Order: sequence, then C-alpha cells, then structure tokens
Amino acid sequence: MTSEVTEKNRDDSVSTEKKLDELYALIDGIDICMFTTRRADGQLVTRPMQVQERRSGTDMWFVTDVETHKLDELANDPHVNLGFYNNKSREWVSVSGTAILSQDRDLIRGLYKADWKAWFPEQDERRNGGPDDPRIALILVEAQSAHYLVNTKSRPATLFQVVKAIVTGSAPKVGEERTLGPREIQKAVRMEQERPLNG
Repeated sequence: MTSEVTEKNRDDSVSTEKKLDELYALIDGIDICMFTTRRADGQLVTRPMQVQERRSGTDMWFVTDVETHKLDELANDPHVNLGFYNNKSREWVSVSGTAILSQDRDLIRGLYKADWKAWFPEQDERRNGGPDDPRIALILVEAQSAHYLVNTKSRPATLFQVVKAIVTGSAPKVGEERTLGPREIQKAVRMEQERPLNG
C-alpha cells in the first residue's frame, strides 16, 4: 500500500492488550507463513513454513530439516521476517525477529506432531520421521516487532471502500493497520509469564 493508504488505515490508538489479541488471532488463523532469510550473498530467500506453536507472547516455533540451506542462511544472519496473509479477509501480518536453532530432543518430543513424517520420509531405522530422527530441528523465532492489518468491515463493505476510492481518487479505508514495537513485544512476554497457570 502507498503511504497515503497506510496512513488512512493506521490505528495504533488501541491498547497493547487489544493489539496482542488481534495479532494472536490472525497468526493462529493462518496455517502457512512465508519465512524469509538472507543468503550470504545478501539475496533474500522466502519459503512457506507452518507455525508449530506460538509461545511466550509472539515467539513462534518451526520445524526444519538440519540439511536445508536455510540453516546456513540463519548461521550467517539470524534476522528473519515472517509474512502471513489471509486471502479471504485480506488481513496480513509481518513479524520481524531473530531465529535460534535447537536440536534439543526433549523440546522436539514435546512439540512433535505425527504429520511431520510427511516431511521426513523414512530412510533407515534412525531416520524414520519420528521424534528422535536426527534430521529434525526446531527454529525459534523471537519476535522483535510486528505490523498487521485487521479487517473491521464485512467483505462487501471493504469492496465498497475500494470502488469508492477508485471513483473518488481517495485512499480506501479497508481495515485497521497496527504496529507492535519492541517494548510492546517485551510486555507481551512479561504478561504471558505472569499469567496464572489456570488462565
């Protein structure tokens, strides 16, 4: 979107708690994100990945194969971007953060899902797609900032705004665009750590 459209849709006047609720709902409602890393030559590389679990506020876990090129890219530069897009609602999320690789077997067993076997075909007794498969590793993305658009209108109302913008030459109001900066991300982690176990 152009800066005029961005300004028309920007609304950071809501509380951090509301922004977090909206952000969590958006991330949890989109199965696949586009995970962007930087190669050693400076080129960006994006691939689809699925969030396995969201923890500690906006931090997210992903599963990967230790033999993929993305691990070389992360070793060179751990900064990543996660892009989420819901085609039906036109809502989107962009999360910038730092990736940390883990091969902790207890952690892998705790997050393991049976459908991982599809991505780790059986090769031998050890490389069988199970939780102890040495190819399986986890990537934790520690979020540093997030930017998103939440749709506050019905689809017909959004379409009307776009048509109206075309006719009048003005910027359309298609949703609420919000930003969570590093302080709000840190607050999200603290809030989650302080939450009672039953709540």
